Amino acid sequence: MDKNLDQAKGKVKQAAGALTDNEKLEREGRNDERAGKVKEGLDNVKDHLADAVDKVKDTVNRD
Repeated sequence: MDKNLDQAKGKVKQAAGALTDNEKLEREGRNDERAGKVKEGLDNVKDHLADAVDKVKDTVNRD
């Protein structure tokens, strides 16, 4: 699932849980939101690694 969708879904669940006094739903919402943030972080790492690989390739190809 998309990282932004996970975060949005988590916020909605948290709000619904708070309104209905449903702690389980709030907890699920926090977990969904965290999952989205983790995915976002992994995407950032992946992008940085791809940039680093490209720089190495450019350096090797120059020589």
